Amino acid sequence: MDIDLHCHSTASDGVLAPREVVLRAHQQGVHVLALTDHDTTEGLVEAHQAAQDVGIQLIHGIEMSCLWGGATIHILGYSFALDDPTLLAAIKNLHEGRWLRAEEISKRLAAKGMPDALAGAQAIQAALGDSLNAPARPHFAQFLVSAGHVRDHAEAFRKWLGAGKIGDVKQHWPSFEDTMEVLTQAKASISLAHLYHYNFTRSKRRRLVQDFVTAGGHALEVVNGMQPAEQVGTLSILAREFNLKVTAGSDFHLPRQWSELGKYRAVPDDLTPLFAYQPAVNNAL
Repeated sequence: MDIDLHCHSTASDGVLAPREVVLRAHQQGVHVLALTDHDTTEGLVEAHQAAQDVGIQLIHGIEMSCLWGGATIHILGYSFALDDPTLLAAIKNLHEGRWLRAEEISKRLAAKGMPDALAGAQAIQAALGDSLNAPARPHFAQFLVSAGHVRDHAEAFRKWLGAGKIGDVKQHWPSFEDTMEVLTQAKASISLAHLYHYNFTRSKRRRLVQDFVTAGGHALEVVNGMQPAEQVGTLSILAREFNLKVTAGSDFHLPRQWSELGKYRAVPDDLTPLFAYQPAVNNAL
């Protein structure tokens, strides 16, 4: 695909540095890329320099964690003002919350006979890059593999880190309403991320979309990597019903897993994209 609006680097829980993500996207034929690291804009300066070097249009982005209805959900923000004081304060709070979360994950794993998880996850994170952010669940997963507690990344999430498991720590996230207000004040274009990642009923998914629209959201991520085609169809129906624009992306974290940069299921032709490939646009930082 020409455009990929969802990917991650070592600034959060990806395995490639921001520059390497951009270069890989260029190699995959991507012309418009949004780097959307979790709760941080740390990688954007490096990514923009790389984008200028290879001629990719880079949209600055972020994937913000928040609580809605007692569940953790993710909101994608794009093209915001990087120096907006409300956004900077929110990111600082999220940064602190992620450290509290990492400490709590480590304590819970230790209570189940898996000690030193925080130090182990930090070591894995340090080997990938120089991020000052807290280690995330993929880093903990890799630690559990390397320490012999599980066989692979998938088992780590299935037994210990996935939704509803002991490593699924939620209590440090801000509210959905506060997060939407922060992104609105920063003049961001806002998309609701991967609605099928949440264990919601159909009616609960619809209520979330309604609340998102009421709060000023602009788009629905109708395609996230190689998700099942029937999910794309259902999300497309919601986008039409609520007159939302749409976003799509690989949700790339590491090579050869889930999907590759620029690789995801096609978006139905009748939907209006939030961003499109515009060769003449200059997206300098």
